[in-house]
Amino acid sequence: MKNNCIFCAIAAGEIPSFKVYEDELVLAYLDINPFTVGHTLVIPKAHSEALLDTDDATLAAVIARVKKVAAHLKAALPCDGFNILQNNGEAAGQTVKHLHFHIVPRSGTEPIVFESRPGDMQELAALAARVKMA
Repeated sequence: MKNNCIFCAIAAGEIPSFKVYEDELVLAYLDINPFTVGHTLVIPKAHSEALLDTDDATLAAVIARVKKVAAHLKAALPCDGFNILQNNGEAAGQTVKHLHFHIVPRSGTEPIVFESRPGDMQELAALAARVKMA
């Protein structure tokens, strides 16, 4: 595992994921411990730890893909909106030291609670197939 970084290993294909988008710079995949159905992580393939040590070109590429994936999730899921989360440092709740954005789909009836729970792997695979972008 490169740099002992689980997200680098996922980006390299060393650890399986439920991909919904991928290009040469960015990968988006379903979180296996989702806050809500469709909770997706968007990461740069190149390692950077957090927002402040990510070069501007990479950050621009990632946020453009966050927008693209969020629009696709909103169209594919029964959701009224979504949260975009990005944590920096342990004090802010960052548990993996690799820049990543969370897209958390929301419906009008759900309370806003950020608590992960184990996801059903078969449901995640089916959802990834529905949401996957060419």
